[in-house]
Amino acid sequence: MGVIFKDRQEAGRQLAQRLLSYRGQDCIVLGIPRGGVPVGYDISGELSCPLDVIVPRKLPIPWSPEAGFGAIMLDGTRVLNAPMVRELGLSESQIDTIAANVLGEVQRRQAAYRGSRPDPVLAGRTVIIVDDGLATGYTMIAAAKAVRKQQPAAVVVAVPVSPRRSAAEVEKVADRLVVIHISNRLAFAVASFYEEFPDMADEEVIEYLSRAAERHQ
Repeated sequence: MGVIFKDRQEAGRQLAQRLLSYRGQDCIVLGIPRGGVPVGYDISGELSCPLDVIVPRKLPIPWSPEAGFGAIMLDGTRVLNAPMVRELGLSESQIDTIAANVLGEVQRRQAAYRGSRPDPVLAGRTVIIVDDGLATGYTMIAAAKAVRKQQPAAVVVAVPVSPRRSAAEVEKVADRLVVIHISNRLAFAVASFYEEFPDMADEEVIEYLSRAAERHQ
């Protein structure tokens, strides 16, 4: 199957229709920047609940930084692809060094997106974590595990597209997984399911969050 969505906004509108049971509940949408935020914007609008960000980052392979061997959250929650780590021969100290570098970028993004706003309260709420698609699923797993520590009422993961294997792994850490299209392709790229899939800047993320906050007042 080829292109399914015109852009991230359309993907968000389609996902929102599958999440209507949460309208009127005490819920919050957390978008994974950058691409998950425009998807989450339309969901939060449809469900009349606030939009915020959650910032997991992949742990890059040193000699191939586009690829990752896991992910990390600001609170130190770490998810590793254990077979890959063994295959790569990465030592614990190498992993710690990479993680420390990535945490610096997580902190930068958190400060850029949230400014002086406090972290949202997640305890007792339905938390809907959104991205524009899953690849390996490790960043989403890290996000879900970090959210779970705050004792929400439920952790819901909502994405437009995912490979089957990643969906199966994410399902293990979520109370509910909502995916519009699950792919069996061996070669999987989130961008291939979108007609328009531009890179986003931090300023665009901040603009979506600002508009969502005004709408929710």
